[in-house]
Amino acid sequence: MSGAAPPLHTIGYEGTTVAAVTAALRDAGVSLLIDVRAVPSSRKPGFSKHILAASLAAAGIGYVHLRPLGTPKPGRDAVRRGDVPTMERIFAAHMTGDEPLAALAEATARAEAQPACLLCFEHDPRTCHRTLVAEMIAARTRQAVVHLAPALPA
Repeated sequence: MSGAAPPLHTIGYEGTTVAAVTAALRDAGVSLLIDVRAVPSSRKPGFSKHILAASLAAAGIGYVHLRPLGTPKPGRDAVRRGDVPTMERIFAAHMTGDEPLAALAEATARAEAQPACLLCFEHDPRTCHRTLVAEMIAARTRQAVVHLAPALPA
């Protein structure tokens, strides 16, 4: 891969809106959102899989959900407790499976083919597994990883 590859972005939607996420994606030049949530439904309006995909399509941004790149429930529970190291251990073990590795290969190919962004819930990328996924992809593609911060409501 050449040094001119676009960065791989990540974004969390905690505390924000679909409009703010879409604006951040557009501003960054993202053409594909890769949803890495294990459970692509949300109590937050507009962020469930099909509604989000439709909103992004209307903005000219593609959407793909790669469930195997999501954190298993014990890992999600660990993050809710503030125990990021436990989540990281659980996620690392999860990523040795065939389905997660195949999904990682797909995400890598897509990130190489077009400007992409990984989506999960947590606002802070330091507490979210999407950063781990981005690092795994970047290790293969040599892309820089840029964490987007959508506007938060006042």
